[in-house]
Amino acid sequence: MNNPQDIRKTISTEFRRFEEAYSLALQSEDRLLSQVLDYIHSKRGKQLRPMLVLLSAALCRGVTDKTIQTAVALELMHTASLVHDDVVDDSPMRRGSEAIHTIWTNKIAILVGDYLLTIVMHLLAELRNVTILNIVSDMGAALTAGELLQLHSGESMWISEEQYNKVIEQKTACLFAACSEAGAASTGATQRQMTAMKQFGLHLGMCFQLKDDVLDFSDIEDIGKPTMNDIRDGKATLPLLISLQRAPKDEAEHIREIAEAVANKSEHIDPFAAEQEIKSFVLRYDGIRYAHQEMEKHRKKAIAALAIFPDNKYKESLISLLNCAINRMK
Repeated sequence: MNNPQDIRKTISTEFRRFEEAYSLALQSEDRLLSQVLDYIHSKRGKQLRPMLVLLSAALCRGVTDKTIQTAVALELMHTASLVHDDVVDDSPMRRGSEAIHTIWTNKIAILVGDYLLTIVMHLLAELRNVTILNIVSDMGAALTAGELLQLHSGESMWISEEQYNKVIEQKTACLFAACSEAGAASTGATQRQMTAMKQFGLHLGMCFQLKDDVLDFSDIEDIGKPTMNDIRDGKATLPLLISLQRAPKDEAEHIREIAEAVANKSEHIDPFAAEQEIKSFVLRYDGIRYAHQEMEKHRKKAIAALAIFPDNKYKESLISLLNCAINRMK
């Protein structure tokens, strides 16, 4: 199984139930809200997170009605975070199309994101499952803390690798961890099973963000967002951080000045030439290779977390999902 579509076949019936429930959750009688929600629905991504919820549940004790509702709630929460994140970062594109705030306004985007979060609260209340509620609540708090930490860390290209890992664990990996743990919890899984699934999701999420960092230095045009976007936003990514640490001090300071000039949209530099110089610098000091090495470490830890489960098609599909996150080209 080399792509999400193939993996989805393992849970085809369950995924159709998810899609129906997700579509229903994105309906509104309000004309403007309905237009925005329809746009969101039409631009949905690979939907790896609901697949993770469903496969985690299937591996434990089987998908239930609570699993479907949990998958919808987590996908809506993810969508809300993207809508808000695009406003914070002033990102014009999302998944290869215009972001919500670009088509409408920042105010509308924020309010739509808030609306999605209220739907999440309603779905979680209906579940009457304190375990899942705590998992999602803790994840929401970590997600916000990660965004704030990234904004603060973005003021410096010199954050440590430890700080970087903390940012991406809270900003990205925690959502994957919540998906796999909540999926298990929706079936009444044991604490041991839930902990294993949480660890699998966490390391899958770390791989996913590291791959995003690598793709930001890609020459591939069709990755769903502009390349070198993190540099323009002044965000620290592992390939650049490691390269800065490895380079001689004078060269590192020069690249830092260029990166800050790009982030500040300085009129005194050629943005394209500056970005190409940064990209060459990262390649020269093997920043991309280091990120791939870190991905491999997390991949092995993710697979090790599944060791307590018997070998079956659901376990195989979860490992395929992990490999897809690493090998994807966008």
